[in-house]
Amino acid sequence: RHVADFQLSIASLTEDSSSDCLAQDLHLQAQKLAERLKCDAVVSEISAGPGTVNFTINRELLAKTVLQQVLKDGSDYGIKSELFSTVPRQKAVIEFSSPNIAKKFHIGHLRSTIVGNFIANLKVALGHEVVRINYLGDWGMQFGLLGVGFQRFGNKEKLKSSPLQHLFEVYVQINKGAEDENTKKLAKDFFRKLEEHDEQTLSLWKQFRDFSIEEYVRIYKRLGVHFDEYSGESFYQEKSQEVLKMLEDKGLLQKTIQGTGIVDLSEKKDLSSFSTVMRSDGTSLYITRQFLIISFRDLAAAIDRMNKHSCDTMIYVTDKSQSNHFQHLFQILKLMGYDWAERCQHVSFGLVQGMKTRRGEVIFLEDVLNEVCSRMLQNMASAKTTKKIEDPMETAEKVGLAALIIQDFRGLLSSDYQFSWDRALQSRGDTGVFLQYTHARLHSLEQMHGKEQLTDINVTCLQEPDAISVLQHLLRYDEVLYRSSQDLQPKHIVSYLLTLSHLAAVAHKTLPVKGSAPELAQARLCLFQAARSVLANGMKLLGITPVTQM
Repeated sequence: RHVADFQLSIASLTEDSSSDCLAQDLHLQAQKLAERLKCDAVVSEISAGPGTVNFTINRELLAKTVLQQVLKDGSDYGIKSELFSTVPRQKAVIEFSSPNIAKKFHIGHLRSTIVGNFIANLKVALGHEVVRINYLGDWGMQFGLLGVGFQRFGNKEKLKSSPLQHLFEVYVQINKGAEDENTKKLAKDFFRKLEEHDEQTLSLWKQFRDFSIEEYVRIYKRLGVHFDEYSGESFYQEKSQEVLKMLEDKGLLQKTIQGTGIVDLSEKKDLSSFSTVMRSDGTSLYITRQFLIISFRDLAAAIDRMNKHSCDTMIYVTDKSQSNHFQHLFQILKLMGYDWAERCQHVSFGLVQGMKTRRGEVIFLEDVLNEVCSRMLQNMASAKTTKKIEDPMETAEKVGLAALIIQDFRGLLSSDYQFSWDRALQSRGDTGVFLQYTHARLHSLEQMHGKEQLTDINVTCLQEPDAISVLQHLLRYDEVLYRSSQDLQPKHIVSYLLTLSHLAAVAHKTLPVKGSAPELAQARLCLFQAARSVLANGMKLLGITPVTQM
């Protein structure tokens, strides 16, 4: 079946946008217009469809232009498109991942990590400057409790060798007695000493933080993620007092009868919408963002970042339960006179249900990575097609990660979804495993039939419908990048790459390289090379490392 390359909708041209315009009128108009238009060296065929005019590009020109462009631009293919010519290059600060020290790195943090990484990768590829920030939960009353717990149950060796695991165990243990009056008092004292910068207390807290970050860096490396800055709530103790003073000076801080500090966000100033910023005992709220309460630290952090990086946009990547928090944060910043608050953005995502390991609940990110690696190794071992590969562990991890990322990115980020290991790790169908498998197959085809870059090929050899389908799809890559750059949703790129893999798989069957005449084999090899190149580019943007054997 012949598919046109471009389509023009007649309805988009008519002044009368009302639905009165009957379908048959539009069809008639399309036919009249198609008859008046002439073909030329670029357009080889013009026809009318139901309310559309369809244009077919000269097939040889299509093949020549697309293949030359893909092979010439390499990893910049699609990015150099005129679609991006009017987009200004900007500086963006992106805050993502942001786990709490001594608490579980739950699946929400995994989502934040891979989504933030995708947005950062996309922006960097499009020529923007990006600062990646990890804003750790490294302060607050829970550190009083953790400090007391460590003095009772802690072990310096374990803290060094596996800090996340050990601090979590200590925290769970001390939490059992958290209601005990003596423990409460000790925890309060520890945290007070911390706030007063007592040397011994601060040194212990610093060890908690430093060892945890070291371990996080190692785990993020497995994910292929890095940060330019490890910030945290602890950085903004003093600065949050400055914010309090600014709010008071601007007359924005009001006290309720109970003595709680609030900021009025309503348009009519009738308190129909307000944000609580201070406890009645006068302490700055240390309350996690889950509650609709803005801590001065978040305000201080935003102001500090803007002063330090003077960026064009600030993006926060967290789950959607925090949407109101950020709405209030941006509103208060605006009331404080910071107009740049309008350029701040919260990219929110839904919840993932049902991610469990064989041993039970997911507690640490490492659990997920180990699980995906072991399941993938098992699948690879039982598959008939698996060849002997050099580093099966590393391959299993890269393929497994692709599986996790594609399952996560297939829908709208704001949707909740039910996680399934079986579905994620299938080798057929719309999965990350299938993308990796396609990439590895195309790579081995290149290895077998000539590794050199093909330049001078005979494009008349690429006229079969399956070749044309791949070429047409490659032509559209820039549109997909543009859509994702506009709404920061990875699903456009995911569905593009899955379709590309399916089209390449069909072409791989129907257009053999082996056994074909040299000229034909060269042309087909060039087509597969281009498909593999674009597939690899898209995968890398999503945070996936393409494998070359499976």
